[in-house]
Amino acid sequence: MSALPVPTDRAAAVTTPPLPGVLRLGLVRAGYELRAYARERDAVAFIFLYPVVMLGIFATVFGRDGGTVGPVSFAQYFLPGMVATGVMLSSFQNLATFVAVERDEGALKRLRGTPLPAASYFLGKVGQVLVTALLQTALLIGAAALLWDVPLPSDAGRWLTFAWVFVLGTATGSVCGVAFSSVPRSGRSASAVVVPIVLVLQFVSGVFFQYDQLPTWMQDVASVFPLKWMAQGMRSVFLPDGALSMEPSGSWQHGPAAAVLAAWLVLGLVLGGRRFRWLRRDDG
Repeated sequence: MSALPVPTDRAAAVTTPPLPGVLRLGLVRAGYELRAYARERDAVAFIFLYPVVMLGIFATVFGRDGGTVGPVSFAQYFLPGMVATGVMLSSFQNLATFVAVERDEGALKRLRGTPLPAASYFLGKVGQVLVTALLQTALLIGAAALLWDVPLPSDAGRWLTFAWVFVLGTATGSVCGVAFSSVPRSGRSASAVVVPIVLVLQFVSGVFFQYDQLPTWMQDVASVFPLKWMAQGMRSVFLPDGALSMEPSGSWQHGPAAAVLAAWLVLGLVLGGRRFRWLRRDDG
């Protein structure tokens, strides 16, 4: 009787298909994040409707007698700030709060034990923010045009400015939100820590008030942070050049805006890489 053939190592080895690439997994993760985000209906309603409601309040209260801010209506003047604050809500506030909650509930610990690369997780978060921020901004701009007769730009150059301010601002807010998510001691305290910071920045960055009417020291503080530059960049999109007289610098300052946003993007990446925690504090 002949002996049975001994399988070679190649035949015996179980072929394990390689994992998809980081980018592909990031896109898949973004889809999951969007579905999970949509289930939080109260948060979605707040983040989507807050800028629209605030713009309606300002347009109604300040513009009821036909008043204007320089050459534009109150609704047109405050639209850029509401676009900028909407991006901040969708990116920084959303991620700083929800990532802290996921860590507190142990979701990040479980995720860390899977083959999913960390980069794909973060790409999924950024993808979710980009989609939701774009939808929110489209809703806000559409409401401004239809309900308050805000004229929209017809110049392609202005929409190009809108595109880079929006993308750079969203990316900056996202990485800073992920980095800041390690600051709250628990998921329950995340909102209490994050929301006051966002509110203060809204007040000093020209979102709720005409920026050149703010005290000089307040303008100096605001110029350190991204929201002021996002709002100013958006003003250069939605306001006519005649509104430059209401800018303290007398110009839209696209170069400094891009530089500050890029600096915060790099800072968020560095701090996030060094301080981001997958485990709760009591997990060691």
